[in-house]
Amino acid sequence: MVLIGPTRQQEILFQNVLNYPNILLCERWWRWVAVEVEGDKKRGTLEVVHKHGPCSMFSKDKVKPLSVEEILTLDQNRIESIRSRLTINTQGSKANFPAKPKSTDLGIYVVRVGLGTPKKDLSFIFDTGSDITWTQCQPCFSCYRQQEPLFAPSSSTTYSNISCTAPECFAVINITGIPTNCPSSTCLYMIYYPVSGVSSGYFGKDKLTLTSKDDVIDDFYFGCGQVNGGPFGGSAGLLGLGISNLSFVSQSAYKYGKVFSYCIPSRASNTGYLMFGKDGVASGNVAYTPFRNSKKSTFYELELEAIFVGGKKLEISPTVFSKAGMTIDSRIVFTRLPATAYAALRKAFRAEMKNYTLAKPLGKLDTCYDFSNTTRVTVPGISMLWGGNTKVDISSHGILVVNNSQSCLAFVGHKDDVGLEPYRDKSVGIFGNFQQKTLKVVYDIPAAKVGFAYGGCE
Repeated sequence: MVLIGPTRQQEILFQNVLNYPNILLCERWWRWVAVEVEGDKKRGTLEVVHKHGPCSMFSKDKVKPLSVEEILTLDQNRIESIRSRLTINTQGSKANFPAKPKSTDLGIYVVRVGLGTPKKDLSFIFDTGSDITWTQCQPCFSCYRQQEPLFAPSSSTTYSNISCTAPECFAVINITGIPTNCPSSTCLYMIYYPVSGVSSGYFGKDKLTLTSKDDVIDDFYFGCGQVNGGPFGGSAGLLGLGISNLSFVSQSAYKYGKVFSYCIPSRASNTGYLMFGKDGVASGNVAYTPFRNSKKSTFYELELEAIFVGGKKLEISPTVFSKAGMTIDSRIVFTRLPATAYAALRKAFRAEMKNYTLAKPLGKLDTCYDFSNTTRVTVPGISMLWGGNTKVDISSHGILVVNNSQSCLAFVGHKDDVGLEPYRDKSVGIFGNFQQKTLKVVYDIPAAKVGFAYGGCE
């Protein structure tokens, strides 16, 4: 068994439990991680920034920080989208869209990349659950409010639309499952996110720059959206890191070999990274778990085998996890578990926290405490055992979420699968980014595995 991370119990100064402290200083990730950097950034490496932290260039007047309740609601919308895409490969020739997509926010972590010639820097939500990269473009007929000026394809000397007969156009339709008309023989795309949004426009190609003029992907295919709405507030769009041939990972395979890694920072005042290629992966300290992907899945599906609380394995039947499976996702915030597994986790966690008084629930977070008069809190460690005998200890920053005077267990149980067999525990579990904090998470697609290493960033 590979063990990663801290010990059985974690004694935490209450001030350090706060996940969104009022800190004005920005701590860059490379101050804490021993990597070789050229200047400020290593080749193939992007800085991951919390949208509402001091490292972000997002102004608070354009993008209002979310409450925990709002995050929970938007998480649920994202889950509905994942469910539909895991069970339905095509929408047929028709799809229903919201008349006015909500301009709300979910993707908390963003990276900046350059698009076009001359290069225009844009902030993208990086998304392991999406295949197609897209950005809002001029002219835009219906767009949400974003921080930077919209990308203008007419101002880029290297931009071009692609034709309806191009293989990439057929690939877009195959991925989205939504056929589109082709006026003037120009390829159109439409991506529908059930419950939460849409992006539609021309499908084209242009030069994409990561960190320098030598770190470039020529003829990068992406969506140039003219009708956009959904949980992307402030960002320019999505950077798709899924598995298909049109994802950034696949389009840059000749340069980075379909390997990438990232680290989600512990606090909004710190930065993490998104790194492409094997150069940033020290294989000696990474423990891997294999994919269990279905052939047409966009998502990175894993096998969760057990959960530990305070060093003790919970009594959960393996079939609870295997029924619907688990995915790992960079945009879902709080980890979702099958109802039976969450009930066992909650019971064990409350037993370990018996010396503290329960507070009222916070939305779907039903195990909360009031530590306002407490200076030091002892929290039981939580570990997850993945396929391949890889046991990952969750960082102390990924166990409790703090909302004013409430501190809540940052896991959510599915509420819609608590009935009798065969319907119980059928909703897919999701390993969220809150529990991934400070871990180096490595995606090695050729080897069909995801790896974890402790201490990826502060």
